[in-house]
Amino acid sequence: MSLNILIVDDHPMTVDSYVNLLSDDCFDTVEPTFLKKYNCETAYKKIMLLEKQNTKLDFAILDVNLPPYEEFNITDGIDLAITIRKVLPSCKILLLTMHTEAFIVNRIIKTIAPDGFISKSEVNFESFPTICQKILKGEIIYSDEIVKSQKKLTHRNLNWDEYDSQILILLSQGVKTVNIPNHIPLSMSSIEKRKANIKSHLLLEKGGDTELINKARQLGLI
Repeated sequence: MSLNILIVDDHPMTVDSYVNLLSDDCFDTVEPTFLKKYNCETAYKKIMLLEKQNTKLDFAILDVNLPPYEEFNITDGIDLAITIRKVLPSCKILLLTMHTEAFIVNRIIKTIAPDGFISKSEVNFESFPTICQKILKGEIIYSDEIVKSQKKLTHRNLNWDEYDSQILILLSQGVKTVNIPNHIPLSMSSIEKRKANIKSHLLLEKGGDTELINKARQLGLI
């Protein structure tokens, strides 16, 4: 029995460390096959090839921040995870991030519902293999910082969904508000209301799109 594991991080030493940690009698009688990628382009192409070949992918370990694949608008590990959910839905997904801001955590959980979601500051050589083993056995593992971010968002009673995130991303790409309805199925009035709501959530009392995007980037939302 084989176990196909995709590992994507833009630091080759980090990828090799994960492989070494998971190769040390971590899976008992199961023989792991590691697919090592270092950016969105090579990872995306591998994912699509696996689908085309009807090859299973058991586990994907993805860094959130990755060099983008601009041609296909795959900007980070979040987009890779979304792709995996669509084309290889049985695959378990572990996301690792340095950003634990409430908005980005909420976006990832709502959009992907990863099987594991871990702040990099909370994982070490000892805990990493155990986390992976538990996820493969069906457990959902979120680290303390991720859970805290969820609670913060619940406490503030914010309503943040994928369209809000898409509006921010489109604005950051230079798309004018008047053209956003060409990209997402919302009316202009709905988009304007959402923009006002986003500004309120970000505690941005004044300023235009530039200030909004700068604030969003500061918080790691885009």
